Amino acid sequence: MNSGTNMTKSVDLLYEKAKKYTETSAELLALNTVDKTADVLSSLTTIVLLVLVVVMFTLFINVGLSLLIGSLLNAYYLGFFIVSGFYIVLALVLYVLKDKLIKMPVSNLIISKLLKSKNSDFNIADIFKKAHHEEA
Repeated sequence: MNSGTNMTKSVDLLYEKAKKYTETSAELLALNTVDKTADVLSSLTTIVLLVLVVVMFTLFINVGLSLLIGSLLNAYYLGFFIVSGFYIVLALVLYVLKDKLIKMPVSNLIISKLLKSKNSDFNIADIFKKAHHEEA
């Protein structure tokens, strides 16, 4: 009877340890998820704010450039049409090259932020980059 009681205690102890391990693992996963999400969102927020500043700068430069071109042509509307024409050509080029110039760099940024280890210089994304270069 004594060995049965010891066996029951051992199983109960093992169950409690497994339960605590599972709870700790779940908490760690949740904390890592929050950390990675915060890292990605803070990076994207920084990029969005920088883009906003550049857009405002570009807007005012373009208005000034349009007015300058318009005054040289003695028709302000022509200056705005010329600058707008430049931007429609730029938009078409960006649309054609969107995967290479926009989608891939943004995807790579998000993936590298999600896979980066905070505790060391080791970066899981480097493994994928090496594997991708070996395939090519």
